[in-house]
Amino acid sequence: MAKVSTIAKNNRRIKMSMKGEAKRAALRKVISNPESTEEEVMNAIKKLQKMPRDTSRIRVRNRCGVTGRPRGYYRDFQLSRIHLRELAHQGLIPGVTKSSW
Repeated sequence: MAKVSTIAKNNRRIKMSMKGEAKRAALRKVISNPESTEEEVMNAIKKLQKMPRDTSRIRVRNRCGVTGRPRGYYRDFQLSRIHLRELAHQGLIPGVTKSSW
């Protein structure tokens, strides 16, 4: 089980990244647009740099929804490999069966 503070920090980053994503996308669009003037590009870069770091989606860490474990994460199930295995053996995940050949 991960620290509660670490999970809370990640949840805060998720909320902040969702809130600031539209503004970041608009600024990136201005920067990458070849028709933008040099002054517009420089202003967009400065505004982007002044935004809080946690508004960037790259700072969000994928974590297990049950335990908060950051490693061995399966996106399809939003679970870590350990918890996914336990729930699959119990038959609690629809469509997942133990393989045999």
